[in-house]
Amino acid sequence: MDDGQGSAQQGSASGNSAICRDCARRAAPGRTRCPSCGSPRLLRHPELDRLTIAHIDCDAFYASVEKRDNPELRDLPVIVGGGQRGVVSTCCYIARIYGVRSAMPMFKALEACPDAVVIKPNMDKYAEVGREIRRRMQDLTPLVEPISIDEAFLDLTGTERLHHSTAAETLVRFVLDLEADIGISASVGLAPNKFLAKLASDLEKPRGFSVIGAEEAKTFLADKPVGMIWGVGKVFQNTLASDGIRTIGQLQTMDPGDLARRYGSMGLRLAKLCHGNDDRHVTPSRGAKSVSAETTFNTDIASFEKLRPILLDLSEKVSRRLKAKDIAGRTVTLKLKTDTFKTITRARQLADPTVLADRIFRAGVELLEKETDGRRFRLVGIGVGDLTPADQADPMDLVDEGAGRRKQAELAMDKLRAKYGKTAVERGLLHEERLKKLPKEN
Repeated sequence: MDDGQGSAQQGSASGNSAICRDCARRAAPGRTRCPSCGSPRLLRHPELDRLTIAHIDCDAFYASVEKRDNPELRDLPVIVGGGQRGVVSTCCYIARIYGVRSAMPMFKALEACPDAVVIKPNMDKYAEVGREIRRRMQDLTPLVEPISIDEAFLDLTGTERLHHSTAAETLVRFVLDLEADIGISASVGLAPNKFLAKLASDLEKPRGFSVIGAEEAKTFLADKPVGMIWGVGKVFQNTLASDGIRTIGQLQTMDPGDLARRYGSMGLRLAKLCHGNDDRHVTPSRGAKSVSAETTFNTDIASFEKLRPILLDLSEKVSRRLKAKDIAGRTVTLKLKTDTFKTITRARQLADPTVLADRIFRAGVELLEKETDGRRFRLVGIGVGDLTPADQADPMDLVDEGAGRRKQAELAMDKLRAKYGKTAVERGLLHEERLKKLPKEN
């Protein structure tokens, strides 16, 4: 593996030349600085010009967007997440120096970094930036497989004529343009397959560009922990550890048949990935599997009547997102987290796909009613899965005579909200809750 500072002999038509990561120019063999801009950030690897599979991951994405939009935050530790009882969605690299990590409870994050600036997530803003980044990726190649709002796999095989450059040169220019035009930095992993590309993108963050070649893959992986293998979580790590297997190198010495007998299909996957072999293709058709919304409370709630309007508000958020994306879902899933941090999920499949907040809420309420038995909850969420195009959604209901009227009322509300704003018209239940929060007159 070479992260751009090494001097391995270049195995391509360009000899052992390097690519400058600050201006994308070529540097001749033996140079330690770019002859054009003087930068020492030279990308050099024996397989550099032959590799075409990349993983691009934006650096601390939410926090980076917030720092871009507010330059006063540039040198401060920034945490994007919920309130005192929420969790860290992401944090900048300054906050990470103090030990703050994604998914950490907010109170622990603030104990570790009491001077952090905490910002409530603005998902609409992040999604807009993410869409622009995705569009730019698709300008490089049609083979873009999104993993999340800020990361994706790309296959640049065959794009050399289109861009008049190797995949590595194209990617260097891409991240430079991303910083200049959008104000967001990203790290790149370049490799012969998806598994190694994802590993490479994590090696040097932020603003990293790392390469793992096919010839070095087995040696590179040998001393790495088994947890670096895609799909090996903490539970399976413990299983492997109990069998005396802690490094990928140990897996490399084992017979694939023995691994399959011990661990089933996962054993077969281990047998391939431990040698750096991965035959998965970059698949651009990958899309969202569900649409959801959730909220963490400042104070635990046990009452069904108090949870009900919150669930309605979340159902409307999910409905708006479905309608905006022109998709519908058939399975409604309720998510609850107890005061002891136990997560409960309950699901119900509808007769037909829906985009309507009314149907999502009614299914969610039925599930919620069965779970409100005195337990106190710190979080509630609702989501819709089994996604389909919206043109298949919400046909006429011959059983529920009121469903048609409620559908027309909701669509009329949508038109008013589109014209006058989200709070222009509200359902009675949410309006009552909003009135309760207003200060009382003397």
